[in-house]
Amino acid sequence: MFILIYFVIVFLVVEISTVLLVYTGLEKEVSRFQALSLLTGTGYTTKEAELILRHPLRRKIGGFLILFGAFSLAVVISALSNILAERSGLRTIGIAAVVLALLLALLKMRRIRIPLIGKLHDHLQQDFEPSELPVQETMYLSEDDLYTIIHLYEGSSCVGSRADSIFPASEDIQLLYLQRGDVKIRMGRLEEELASGDMLHLYGNKETIERKFRDEINRLKEQTENESKVIGLEE
Repeated sequence: MFILIYFVIVFLVVEISTVLLVYTGLEKEVSRFQALSLLTGTGYTTKEAELILRHPLRRKIGGFLILFGAFSLAVVISALSNILAERSGLRTIGIAAVVLALLLALLKMRRIRIPLIGKLHDHLQQDFEPSELPVQETMYLSEDDLYTIIHLYEGSSCVGSRADSIFPASEDIQLLYLQRGDVKIRMGRLEEELASGDMLHLYGNKETIERKFRDEINRLKEQTENESKVIGLEE
């Protein structure tokens, strides 16, 4: 019975953490996976994990999960010993599970969810500098917006053209800066002639960017897939 209640507590902690991560702007699937990863100490080093590390509020939630996971095994062993000695410990753990279940239910209520999300975002804007936050937070990206890096390969239709001819003012695409090797070009970037190997840091309408640079995006996907196959064969 104790083991069952303990697993219920772990499940509730993961769900509460997932809900809070979602309220900070993270996708639900990503939030749950990262919560489980932090709780178990798996330590996946992925781009999704960076969304936790670069966000101050998510780091606090992650820190709690790491501590909870680290001490939970010791708690289980201690609680089992107490339960074997006297049954009163089971009631205490059961009460803890009920409290967590009520907390989860409250967090999912619309009357609490919407004000809480607003307070979390206000807290970010008031207490943290823009440089401390991820791009998604500082630029207020919606579903239609995109920040991405386009790699120009040899033979790309953009190579040899001036940047201002590729990014006219009539299109909802901004060339934030041009990276050429170790050099980041901001001043006069639109007057530069694009070359093979350049990396274009873009911000704008997602559909427009994906349509305009379809060949470059597909080329990068193919290259990534080929590299994955080579690594798989080597292993």
